[in-house]
Amino acid sequence: MRFRVKTTGWLLVLLVLVGLILGLLIGNIEFLQKKATSNPQNTISSHHWDFQPDIRAVTANPQTDFSHQNSKSQSEVKTPAFIPETALSPQAPKSQPQQQTNPKSQPIAKTKMPNPKTALSSQNSKSQPQQKTNLKSKSQKTRISPVKTTAAFKAYKPGYEIAWANPTNFGERFAKDVDGTLVNNLPIIVLHETAAPASSAINFFQTPHDDNNVQASYHTMIKLDGTVVYIVPPEKRAFGAANSVFDGPLGSETVKTNPQLPPSVNNFAYHVGLETPLSGVMNNEPTHTGYTEAQYQSLAWLIAQSNVPDERITTHRDVDRSGQRIDPRSFDFNKFFNILHSFRGVVSIN
Repeated sequence: MRFRVKTTGWLLVLLVLVGLILGLLIGNIEFLQKKATSNPQNTISSHHWDFQPDIRAVTANPQTDFSHQNSKSQSEVKTPAFIPETALSPQAPKSQPQQQTNPKSQPIAKTKMPNPKTALSSQNSKSQPQQKTNLKSKSQKTRISPVKTTAAFKAYKPGYEIAWANPTNFGERFAKDVDGTLVNNLPIIVLHETAAPASSAINFFQTPHDDNNVQASYHTMIKLDGTVVYIVPPEKRAFGAANSVFDGPLGSETVKTNPQLPPSVNNFAYHVGLETPLSGVMNNEPTHTGYTEAQYQSLAWLIAQSNVPDERITTHRDVDRSGQRIDPRSFDFNKFFNILHSFRGVVSIN
């Protein structure tokens, strides 16, 4: 009888100790989570990136060992899109990887599933902007009208794939520039083309690149058959354009996040690449046969899920300041906007 009492007593003590340890662990985890998300300076307005595509549960970042193409041999000619622009910019030293955190900047501490929300503008000049990157006051005065998807949007169901880029090929979005100034640019969407088969582009993005002259990525790519390929989560900063500026209704917009690199639109851009047709693969001709009907449909379907206005949808050619980019070649904006407007409409607010 005494033995049973002693055994029961020890079991109760053991259970109490286990309960205390679990309580401490759970409390510590909750404290760390609150601490990691409590600083408002570590986030860019989250409503810019809440565009959630039709993505079901997926596995994370497959890696490949396929060889990638060296872009440096192309540096003397204007190129479409796939070749990393930093390789063409003399201002981008090899010693500074693009994703390196600037001590004066605050990266966003947030990770989600793919969630695109950005826009582009096709009315861009090539002049260098003045170094005034904080558009917070202008952004607050500029209202982006809400949009609503249509029956045509709901009827269109593109296929999709997940092909996460290697972490060396993308980084965090920053809430401050190199001077410590808060930045709150409204999102833009930048259109590109791969200049190579989709498989080659994916292999390149999934290959680790420690040299910032080679690092590159899109958020999303549209294959010739209309398949939507998700590559970088939208809340992350894809390396789609290096030395770049967006000239739109708010003036010249760009953000410098690394003191060793030129300013770029990457901090507030969502990059979408179109797979180049066979007639434009691995050449620098100014035009090619153009994109497929399925690509225009899927591109419009993707962007229709955001409220990024037409005037903030642009091209790599228009934001580029290196003088090297000509993509997307042979893109029909009238056709694209006709489809986009059939997939979404602006909600009037009385």
